[in-house]
Amino acid sequence: MDIDMIDLIDLEDMEMLETSRRSMIRRHRGNPFELSDEDFRYKYRFTKRFGEKIVDLLRDDLAHDPRGCPLSPELQVVCALRNWARHEIQDDTADLHGVSQPVISKTCKKVAEILSRVSRRYIVMPTTLHAQEQAMTKFRSIANFPTVIGAIDCTHIRVKKINADGGQLYINRKGYSSINVQVVCDADLKIMDIVTRWRGSVHDSRIFRECRLKQRFEAGAFSGILLGDSGYPCTPYLFTPLLNVSTPQEERYNRSHIRTRNTIERCFGLWKQRFRCLLRGMFGDIETAKKTIVACAVLHNIAIDMREDLFPGENDSAEQTISREALVQHYIPPPSVRGNVRRRQFIETHFST
Repeated sequence: MDIDMIDLIDLEDMEMLETSRRSMIRRHRGNPFELSDEDFRYKYRFTKRFGEKIVDLLRDDLAHDPRGCPLSPELQVVCALRNWARHEIQDDTADLHGVSQPVISKTCKKVAEILSRVSRRYIVMPTTLHAQEQAMTKFRSIANFPTVIGAIDCTHIRVKKINADGGQLYINRKGYSSINVQVVCDADLKIMDIVTRWRGSVHDSRIFRECRLKQRFEAGAFSGILLGDSGYPCTPYLFTPLLNVSTPQEERYNRSHIRTRNTIERCFGLWKQRFRCLLRGMFGDIETAKKTIVACAVLHNIAIDMREDLFPGENDSAEQTISREALVQHYIPPPSVRGNVRRRQFIETHFST
């Protein structure tokens, strides 16, 4: 037999073997919750207790697919967790769980839709007077800044380049396509409010100016204030740092403001370390990306309630993420007379001694 023919037969045999191997991988679907706690956390970056909590939360909505080869609610949840937390190539997640890449894509989209639908149960501003007083007490314990119920800022989540009309509006000041996400967090780093509908070129101050939360503050729904950076206008309910400090009282105000507002930077750092898809970028369609961002916010809040820790050494990475967020330069909006007067009165009342 010709040598070239032998090589061709060997090549065909290898291809058949590889196809058979991948088919066998896809047919093997074990129960991930039968793993040890250590192995489960290594694979999914969360504890089994956390995974079981999410499965119980979504079980009724994660009904089995009526077509062949359905995925159990357990497999659907862990596939989404692994994909978002590790930011893994979907083909690798598919091979690990014995399914195809399109199944992983569909599963992540489905889980994100369900979590975003129930987000109002887990992402909430303090509405009762007691809840607001608790929030103020926790913030005051950081640097003695009174009456704060939340810290606000925006962060850019990278998305794939959009070639459709208007795609250039997603390009932010750093030159890449993104969604500019507004977040308000509490002193425990939980997300209390999130806005994901704005393109990367939109400035932080505009997002707040047109959001429902601003309307609620103006309607007197909250007794406390928000802390924001100099990218926001100073208003009677949103205090920013002073740009030109001239007295000891103003210096005390600025120091306390910076330390207290730093909670939002820490929140971003922790959130993005838990879910690497937020740190490295999303590559699906825009609507799915928005729902996934909200889904990760819901999971982040549940993880804080359950005291889920980062892996050893990841706290350092979270601090680096904080630094990158904090160094972004902002456009400074025009001054607000009412806001400046209210801030001046506040400084004289609370920081005079």
